[in-house]
Amino acid sequence: MNAIIQVESGGRSKAKNGNQCGAMQITPILVKECNNILKERKSKKRFTLSDRFDVKKSKEMFLLIQSYHNPKNDIEKAIRSWNGGQQYSVKRTQRYFEKVMSYL
Repeated sequence: MNAIIQVESGGRSKAKNGNQCGAMQITPILVKECNNILKERKSKKRFTLSDRFDVKKSKEMFLLIQSYHNPKNDIEKAIRSWNGGQQYSVKRTQRYFEKVMSYL
């Protein structure tokens, strides 16, 4: 997660780029997906758009998404899907993958 944070925002919790915000550059769609997973799991917890600026909550969202879409914790899949979504293209996420790996 820390390597992704470095690539996404250089560690800046208040970073913004279009609709992507926070240290992990989380989109509103990802927040909604997290809340859908929580609802499906019968949890009362919900994330808000402002939670994207909280590094701890951003990491929680990352882990929630990974637990749902990447239960085997495949590191390559975690990195590529964070950049390219669940249907990522290896070719289109290659540069991002290499950047993140350089921090590991």
